[in-house]
Amino acid sequence: MPAQDRVQQGEPRVILHQIRDWDDAYENGGNIPGGDAYPAAWVRPAEAYRAQGNVRLDIPYGTGDRNLYDLFLPSERPRGLMVFVHGGYWVALDKSYWSHLAAGAVGSGWACAMPSYDLCPDVTIAEITAQIGTAITHAAGEVDGPIVLSGHSAGGHLVTAMMCEDSPLPEEVRARLVHVVSISGLHDLRPMLRTARNDLLRLDMGSAEANSPALKCPLPGIRLTTWVGGGERQEFLRQSALLTNIWRGLGAATREVVEPDRHHFNVIDGLGDVRSVLMRTALEVAEGD
Repeated sequence: MPAQDRVQQGEPRVILHQIRDWDDAYENGGNIPGGDAYPAAWVRPAEAYRAQGNVRLDIPYGTGDRNLYDLFLPSERPRGLMVFVHGGYWVALDKSYWSHLAAGAVGSGWACAMPSYDLCPDVTIAEITAQIGTAITHAAGEVDGPIVLSGHSAGGHLVTAMMCEDSPLPEEVRARLVHVVSISGLHDLRPMLRTARNDLLRLDMGSAEANSPALKCPLPGIRLTTWVGGGERQEFLRQSALLTNIWRGLGAATREVVEPDRHHFNVIDGLGDVRSVLMRTALEVAEGD
């Protein structure tokens, strides 16, 4: 029997997907066992790493109280610059929670910058994106070599915005950018319109579309990796697959990784370990592996 006839005679596999509770679809803490321990669980390791590390704290990149970044440095001349942009749905947290995640980059001989930024509703997501562009540009002026960006959740959105055609990065910084790693990133903001969080984000359809990397074209010559935990909410898995799928079709070199047995809060742990697959993957493009 010809192959096409076998397909025609087979029973179709129909799977119906529909989101009815949008807040639950994007809720992490309440859907992870022990999720209420975060973000407090990051405070002590972050403080301990700042205390022992070679770090320049609170470098201003703008005029606002939150327009500051910390720069963690290896003992030798840095091989390049890694920037980590934190999450918090654009409405919460700051750079102080994540300092220990610089250990992987620093242990690999790289400098690692971690910026804070203003939060919604005091500013818009577009303004936050511009601030991150300014922070990266300032840090790039302090450290030579290739640049790798990583960001978590809302931070994943912000770093992928840096490799869009309308990136706020100047040409000389774009030319040094080799790899963007979006960890559990949000790349299409239109679903946020259906969540209660939009009371703070203040998105409408126009601004959601204008700030969605998945609806834009990527810059050439920069690799994208989306990294997500296998135990995450389905929307975070979908958001990661969405961007790699679309941008691969637009000519970008993309990689999609689903890390087993990881949830939204511990999927970033590998950044703090020089031996982790996440850390090796983040730097391999810049180091020619």
